[in-house]
Amino acid sequence: MRLIVGLLVVIVSVFGGYAAMGAHLEVLFQPFEFVIILGAAIGAFVIGNPGSVLKSMGSTFATLGRGSRYTKDAYLELLGLQYTLFKLAKSKGNLALEAHVENPGDSSIFAQFPGFANDHHAVEFMCDYLRMITLGTENAYELEALMDEELETHHQEQERMVNALQALADGTPALGIVAAVLGVIKTMGSIDQPPEVLGHLIGGALVGTFFGVFCAYGFFAPMAQSLRNIYEAEGKYYLSMKAGLLAHMAGYAPAVSIEFARKALMSDVRPTFAEVEASTATLQAA
Repeated sequence: MRLIVGLLVVIVSVFGGYAAMGAHLEVLFQPFEFVIILGAAIGAFVIGNPGSVLKSMGSTFATLGRGSRYTKDAYLELLGLQYTLFKLAKSKGNLALEAHVENPGDSSIFAQFPGFANDHHAVEFMCDYLRMITLGTENAYELEALMDEELETHHQEQERMVNALQALADGTPALGIVAAVLGVIKTMGSIDQPPEVLGHLIGGALVGTFFGVFCAYGFFAPMAQSLRNIYEAEGKYYLSMKAGLLAHMAGYAPAVSIEFARKALMSDVRPTFAEVEASTATLQAA
């Protein structure tokens, strides 16, 4: 919704302001200029990105439209899940987690936290490292290094999507100039025409520059930044899991372990200690 509202504000502000000046909107309708700019941009996008990025663009735009899922409620749920898992491990030993880790879809614990359970990647991350703990992994430094490597790889994969959109934003103004130059070339071929005709042709050529800059800084660059913000929020979600898991490995009580996890969060979505304490008070470990 935020994406749609932002796009509408950009469009209404630019075209509404242009019309309010007494200009004619129909002058801006230059379909072949649009074909040159957007067609070349799409071609350059295909050339510059691997197949995995191209295949993921549909889901990327869906992510942009949905926005970040990581609200304070989502983090409270994550902390509650970690608290429940760690409480079970403290009372019955880490091996008690095995049934939940091996079959999270049938786990009574994961079922209490449907938002987390529906996030396939988050479930996989949590279960993979809990499984390693149940199998006897004792070196927290080695496990932390492995987590960091996985998270860095995940970040690099996401950054490819951001960079692809940013490159599109960076290149579109230049493609607008290409369209404008071609329009000027066309105009020079009609130099013997009266001023009214030449003015229309020159105006049409300049639309290319306008449209390239408009798309770049009105659409593509803000979308790249929005996607970056969404991925950063997701990164914090995983860092919170990492902090909690490492604290549990260090032998801290469940309440302390999730305090480590809570402290990894950004202040605007970080639940207070009291909120976490209230949300975990009635949770059942099995």
